[in-house]
Amino acid sequence: MKKTTGFDRSKTRNWHPATQAVRGGTWRSEHGETSEALFLTSGYTYDSAEEVAARFAGEAPGMTYSRLQNPTVAMLEERIALMEGAEACRAQATGMAAMTTALLCQLSAGDHIVAGKAAFGSCRWLVDSLCPRFGIETTVVDGRDNDAWEKAIRPNTKVFFFETPANPTMDIVDMKHVCALAKAHGITTVVDNAFATAVLQRPLEFGADVVAYSATKLMDGQGRVLAGAVCGSEKFINDVLLPFQRNTGPNLSPFNAWVVLKGLETLDLRARRQSENALAVGKFVESRVPRILHPGLASHPQHNLAMSQMEACGPIFSFVLEDRAQAMAMLDALELVDISNNIGDAVSLCCHPASTTHYSVSAEARADMGVVEGMLRINIGLEDPRDVIADLDQALTKVGL
Repeated sequence: MKKTTGFDRSKTRNWHPATQAVRGGTWRSEHGETSEALFLTSGYTYDSAEEVAARFAGEAPGMTYSRLQNPTVAMLEERIALMEGAEACRAQATGMAAMTTALLCQLSAGDHIVAGKAAFGSCRWLVDSLCPRFGIETTVVDGRDNDAWEKAIRPNTKVFFFETPANPTMDIVDMKHVCALAKAHGITTVVDNAFATAVLQRPLEFGADVVAYSATKLMDGQGRVLAGAVCGSEKFINDVLLPFQRNTGPNLSPFNAWVVLKGLETLDLRARRQSENALAVGKFVESRVPRILHPGLASHPQHNLAMSQMEACGPIFSFVLEDRAQAMAMLDALELVDISNNIGDAVSLCCHPASTTHYSVSAEARADMGVVEGMLRINIGLEDPRDVIADLDQALTKVGL
């Protein structure tokens, strides 16, 4: 591959997704390194005053400041955009920086946002607490109810915002219907795709305008760094998002970008294997617990919709025990699976959402979205699923299930 081939869309757009995840966005320096270079620099130098003036005016290509461009970060952005099928991408410092930037860059006082009520705790905080502080009106709806989205539309509605599958209830939104509805009303759709990534689900193909990520999760996949990304059209990224980002500074560090680049090389393999493992573990858990929420299982009320939008079920699912005490006791009984509130890692992790990821959400809102006290959310990793099943078996037995 030539030094700049990774940025040549006339070639890279024809590659298959697994190739894009390994090769896309690669830009080699004059040294011809095989692994992407790590550019640890905050600023850049210029050969002349005219050159720097031309760069700042947008009349000449090149870097100006790492709050705007960095070669390592740019490689990650191009790779994610390719995988997503997007025209452009901007990396963010964290997943929540990505969600915040994707929303606030396009909303002003007097605007209205409609959001799916089943969401990560911090995403609900954005909708329930932060946006109203700035005069942005908000409505939360049951994302599974197509009619609810239409009923919530107002003349000032600017954004639909949702996760699918949702964290941690695994609710599925009918993207084709909801995105078409939004387009008919001139509303921008922002989809949090962190539970699936572009390997398992590509929201832009269902009509979404913007896709936001916590790259901390499956993209890194090994629990090493925090990162986020926002994908969309060149017009949205450059004209709407970039002015917000350059002046508020939620930028990703070059080192973290480099780590995520390395993670993307194995994302296709990891996401598919972890999905297979999660399906095997889910079938076992289903036979032992009062209730399971796993989109890959026929028992999930939206199984058919989920599988029509996703290539595989993903590594994450939830299940519900009798109460908080039993859920906590099961966590304490685990020997192989770690108690941790992260997801997407190559190791299996389990947590109690009501006391961790959704602790900041009011008890009323948790109850409304279905985050009950007996719920546990599990991320299935790359271990042999038989060992994960054995650990869950002994833990469930200890709590009487």
